[in-house]
Amino acid sequence: MAEITIAGIMRAGAYSPNHIGNDTAIFNAVADQLRKRGCIVNVYSEEQFNNSGVEEKVIINMCREQASIARLQRYEDEGRLVINSGYGIENCTRERMTRILLGNDIPYPESLIVNTDEAVKGQLKKAGFQNCWIKRGDFHAMHKEDVSYVRHPEEAQEVLQEYFYRGIKRAVINKHLVGDLIKFYGVKDQPFFFWFYPFDEGHSKYGAEAINGKSKGFHFDEAEMKHICQRAAEELNVVIYGGDCIVDSEGKMQIIDFNDWPSFAPCRVEAAPFIAKAVIAAVKQHTEKAR
Repeated sequence: MAEITIAGIMRAGAYSPNHIGNDTAIFNAVADQLRKRGCIVNVYSEEQFNNSGVEEKVIINMCREQASIARLQRYEDEGRLVINSGYGIENCTRERMTRILLGNDIPYPESLIVNTDEAVKGQLKKAGFQNCWIKRGDFHAMHKEDVSYVRHPEEAQEVLQEYFYRGIKRAVINKHLVGDLIKFYGVKDQPFFFWFYPFDEGHSKYGAEAINGKSKGFHFDEAEMKHICQRAAEELNVVIYGGDCIVDSEGKMQIIDFNDWPSFAPCRVEAAPFIAKAVIAAVKQHTEKAR
């Protein structure tokens, strides 16, 4: 196979809240693994990518800017290989993710999708929502307030109003799930899969892990968890992924968040070779299709 030249696009710092170092570390680790396998990896900042684009036909990226995602999608439509797909990155925004996961029977909390300027107290009471999570529906979380825990419908209405004043037009409201919070990382179609209890390990981005608190160690089927996450990755069209799920006292699992190319902070050394393998496998498959 001919030498593979890859453009690597790093994530803009604004989209790595409290994780700039971790996001940079996993990106560099994957680039190093690809170079060890004979690839040329040219690294660009997201700002450089937005300003000038790239010429390489294979692109790996951690992009989150809306302009970046639109450019990635154009490149894909032109026939370039993009990992993660620009369409997949867009699918991981809250409203699209909620619709896709629920629409494909992937375990996910009961949810309402609303406009931030509408009255929702009646809807929440009718749906039996008391404690719940309000999340901006239009984009990835950039600030702590983009994911808000509320204790009753009246508080939910207040938070939605704040979103409206901030210019956020749509929101997803997830019913709060009681159980162990688990964070997971995976690579589609690769054997690698890693999970842990973030609260117990002191791993946090915004501190929301404290709501579910210390894990109780509820038993669950690890193979089933990986299967559910791989299904979600397939439906959302992402290769490199991570997220969060809740396991209840009966071992039932439900995904509450799914992210395109997270930091892999507790397992980046183990994950990087598998991400590189997935990229090379995708290049081979893409090349064969183009023949």
